[in-house]
Amino acid sequence: MKRTIVAALAACLAIAAWGDALSAQTPPREVRYVQAGRLLADPSTGRVETQKTLVIVNGKVTEVRDGFVGGEDGEIVDLRDSFVLPGLIDSHVHILSEGGPENRHNPVLWSEADYAIAGAGYALKTLQAGFTTVQDLGEGVAGDAIFALRDGIEQGRIPGPRILAAGATITPHGGHADIHGYRDDVMHTIGRTSACSGPDDCRRATREQIKLGADVIKLTATGGVLSNTRAGLAQQLTDEEMKAIVDTAHQMGRKVAAHAHGVDGINAALRAGVDSIEHGSYLDAESIKLFKARGARLVPTLLAGDFVVRAAKAGRLTPAQAEKALTAGPLMVEAASRARAGGVKFAFGTDSGVSNHGDNAQEFALLIRAGFTPLQAIQMATIEAAEHLRLGDRIGRLKPGMEADLIAVKGDPLSDVRELERVSFVMKGGKIYRR
Repeated sequence: MKRTIVAALAACLAIAAWGDALSAQTPPREVRYVQAGRLLADPSTGRVETQKTLVIVNGKVTEVRDGFVGGEDGEIVDLRDSFVLPGLIDSHVHILSEGGPENRHNPVLWSEADYAIAGAGYALKTLQAGFTTVQDLGEGVAGDAIFALRDGIEQGRIPGPRILAAGATITPHGGHADIHGYRDDVMHTIGRTSACSGPDDCRRATREQIKLGADVIKLTATGGVLSNTRAGLAQQLTDEEMKAIVDTAHQMGRKVAAHAHGVDGINAALRAGVDSIEHGSYLDAESIKLFKARGARLVPTLLAGDFVVRAAKAGRLTPAQAEKALTAGPLMVEAASRARAGGVKFAFGTDSGVSNHGDNAQEFALLIRAGFTPLQAIQMATIEAAEHLRLGDRIGRLKPGMEADLIAVKGDPLSDVRELERVSFVMKGGKIYRR
C-alpha cells in the first residue's frame, strides 16, 4: 500500500513538472489592435477600406474588424490618420555591402564578421524603410556571413527584414561575379569557389551553395556593369552550363534567378528554365515570348540602372564600369515598359547595395515612368513578389492567418506612389520597428 501511494505521488509530481515545463515553453499571448484610417489589406483587389482594426495575436493577423476597436488584453496602435498596407518585399538586394570607393578594398581587408556587422546595419535601414522581406541575390564574399545574418534575424537576435539568401553567385571563371582588377596572387587568394567552367563544375558549384544553406540560386548569364573589366554585357555562361545549374537547383528544390543584360544571355537563360531575369536591359520580342512560355518573371531593378548612370556621370566608377553603365542604364526603363506591354509577369526588385540601402522605395517612381500604375507597382512589391518568393501563403496581404507585416504612410500612395518613400510606421511579425 505504502509503495502504491509513493508511486502515485511520484506520478503526480512528474505530471506537474511536465505541465510547468510546457507552460514555460508556451509563448505569452501578445495582442495588438492596429486601428487603420485607410487600409489596403489585399492589393490584388485594389480596394481601400476605411476605419478598420487589424487584430494581431502573436505576430499574425487573426481578424479585420469594422470600426476602431480595442481591448484590455492588448495594445492599441493608433494609425487612424494613416494609410496602412502590407509590408513591402524587395526581390533583389545585396544586404552586406553598399556602393562606394571603399568597396574596391573591402574584399582584401574585411573578414566575414565585418561583412555580417555591416549587413546588420543595412538590414535595419531596409526594415525601417518599410521592406519587411528581401531576397539577397549574391554577395561579394563566398562564406556564411549572409546565412548568419539571415538566421540571426529569423531567430529574433537582431532586427531586420525576413531574408531569403542565394549565398555566392554561380559565375563563369572571369565572369561578372568573379574577382577582377587585383594582382594575380591576390585574386587567387580571394577567388570564388562559386566560379565554374563546364557543366559538371557548374553543377558542383550549385550543389555547394545549397549545401551551405542557399534558399535560391543566382547565376550570371551575362556580363555586368559593376565588374571592373571590359568584358561587355553579352552572354558569359554557356547554354550547357546554364542548363546544368538550373536543372541541379530545381532538382534540389531551389528557384534560379539569372542576372542578364544582353539579349543573347536573357534568351539563353530563359530557354534553360530560369525562374526570373534580373535587369533584362536588352530584352526583345523573342524574350517576351520566352518569358510567357516559361512563366518566368522580370525583376527590373530600375533604381540600379538610374543609380549607375548618375554615378558614372559623377566620376565615381572606374572607366570599365562607367562605359557599361552609360550604355545599359538608360535602356532599362524602356525595356521594362516593353515587357509590361507584352504581358510579362514582374516582381519588385531594386539591386540595393548598388544604390543605398533604405532608398529601395525610389524604385516605385521609376516603375511609373515605365508605364505602371501606382497600384500595379504596389502589387509587384506585395502579392507578386510574395508569390515569386514562394511566400504567398504568409506575406503580401493582411488577412487572417498571414504574418502581421504592415507599414503606414500619411498620404495616399495610390495617388502619389512616392508616399512610400516616407514610411512612418513599420511592423514585422507583430513587432513594431518604426513608429
